[in-house]
Amino acid sequence: MSDIKSNIQKIKDSLPENVTLCAVSKFNPAESVIEAIEAGQIVFGENRIQEAFPKFNSIREQNYSCDLHIIGSLQRNKVSKAVQISSMIQSVDRLELIEEIEKQCAKINKTISILFELHTAEDSKSGFSDIDELYKCVELLNSNAFPHVTPKGFMTMAPFTDDKTLVQKAFKTCRQTMEKVQKEYPNLNLDVLSMGMSGDYKIAIDEGSTMVRIGTAIFGERKY
Repeated sequence: MSDIKSNIQKIKDSLPENVTLCAVSKFNPAESVIEAIEAGQIVFGENRIQEAFPKFNSIREQNYSCDLHIIGSLQRNKVSKAVQISSMIQSVDRLELIEEIEKQCAKINKTISILFELHTAEDSKSGFSDIDELYKCVELLNSNAFPHVTPKGFMTMAPFTDDKTLVQKAFKTCRQTMEKVQKEYPNLNLDVLSMGMSGDYKIAIDEGSTMVRIGTAIFGERKY
């Protein structure tokens, strides 16, 4: 059994049934992704469009099927390619990005899922930190102002620290925000909570995460 296959198996065995594994494949070649697909992995996460676009097109040209999520900070000029190759954009953190996603999806008649990224830690510069702006976006999506964009839940990155209390606090903030928005907008199906990476996913699961984004524990240390 290959390392990738046994790593995936080990992680999946440690996850509750309701938690989805998103394998973060950035800086890993198409061959490693294919190995993971052959081991039964379906959902992958990529940060950089310039890397993900040729990689995943080549994987699909080889008749491998998978589900790609964009998990890194997304610039408007990269949205056109992002919506072509992915089924979900997890890192939505501003209204103008939603507007651009709608515009590019309308061009190719595609509906895409999004997660609202929350800024819960000082290390990360991306994510909504203004709750009013978040609610403005939720309200517009609730009124069907963006028919090609489907909100599915929330995402956050915990701080890079050994202090578990701070990590836990970040995850709790994200979950509580999601629960509040769910209550106020029951028509929206917001049940995806993407939190936790290789070093902190067990804390994230304790705080209600339904999707973990794991790279190093699957593919090994990245070769930049």
